[in-house]
Amino acid sequence: MTKILKTITNEDLYNKTILIRVDLNVPVINGLVKDNTRIKSLIPSVMQIVKKNGKVVICSHFGRPNGKKVEKFSLKPLLKILTKEFGMDVKFSPNCVGEEALFKKKRLKNGEILLLENLRFYPGEENNDDEFAKELSSGCDLYVNDAFSCSHRKHASIFGITKFLPSFSGFHLIKEIDALEKVLKKPKKPVVSIIGGSKVSSKIKLINNLSKKMDYIIIGGAMANTFLASLGNNVGNSLYEKNFISVAKEILEVGKKHNCQFILPKDVVISNGFKKNNKNLNVEIANIPSNMMALDIGHDTLSQIQDTILKCRTLLWNGPLGAFEFKPFDKGTNLIANFVSELSKQKKLISVAGGGDTISALNNAGVTDNLSYVSTAGGAFLEWLEGKSLPGISGVLKNK
Repeated sequence: MTKILKTITNEDLYNKTILIRVDLNVPVINGLVKDNTRIKSLIPSVMQIVKKNGKVVICSHFGRPNGKKVEKFSLKPLLKILTKEFGMDVKFSPNCVGEEALFKKKRLKNGEILLLENLRFYPGEENNDDEFAKELSSGCDLYVNDAFSCSHRKHASIFGITKFLPSFSGFHLIKEIDALEKVLKKPKKPVVSIIGGSKVSSKIKLINNLSKKMDYIIIGGAMANTFLASLGNNVGNSLYEKNFISVAKEILEVGKKHNCQFILPKDVVISNGFKKNNKNLNVEIANIPSNMMALDIGHDTLSQIQDTILKCRTLLWNGPLGAFEFKPFDKGTNLIANFVSELSKQKKLISVAGGGDTISALNNAGVTDNLSYVSTAGGAFLEWLEGKSLPGISGVLKNK
């Protein structure tokens, strides 16, 4: 895929104005950015344009202002950290379209950077309005999509814009797709995925698609309870989806058809609720009391998962294995995270992880930086794994 995605590497950018779509939807508390991972990810593409004496116009969304100007969702407070990360001054336009934005674009000198105000202050962004996309493109010569995390959205700055400007892929977007293709298209075999979280219903397409590509799928979190119930197990007071028991059965059958082995918990850590430091007990699946909940994987399951991972060369991870937000029910996820981390550091395993809860769980275990690749893409990450075509990628390809 990435071989057919054009980048700006070999383009003459001298004196050209490049509109680059990035994802600056970062966590901000009391005016301070709490995680600048997404900001750092856009540096290579932006600085490539600067080095080639192009003019950089950055556009992004922030929060959900629903097509209205809402002060708390302004991108202006990010100027300070952008200036620090780029090592140079970043100019700002209080609008992303209109006469003032166009004037500021035209005033840019070679190697300068302009940040446009929040795209979602205008309804035309999320409505993929052609007029909004055309106005956004005004004063620009090229477009670069470096926001893989937004590429599942058919929005004006992601999809519509490609009608009006020659379009290219950013370096971070390429990096994301390369990492996913190492898992899905040309993985080092055997390959295993860990799929956790609370609901089977939200990951049916994902699991069905992966079962055609994986040698093993490890199921954890509350969704494992639905699979266990589908096999006739009494899961006590555990969270599970009664209406999806038949679906869980079908998923297991699809796995058999494609020679994909599902790994389900043999034992679990139970308690009577989610409170931190609640009393807990390790029991086999057959011995879950009716008034107790399964909140983490047990000792034997932990060993089984480790043995399975040791057989493999490539791992994909989406979703925690237990209620990691509440100690001690983060133990199973933490131990597996550290196990994967060590194998990755030793280059014995290619490990790719993604999804909001997954990143939180890896951060909780303190191993995020040790995995081969951790995607911050969220929805786009999941839709790519489901095998869907992403508008942000198809738009760039169409304009190739």
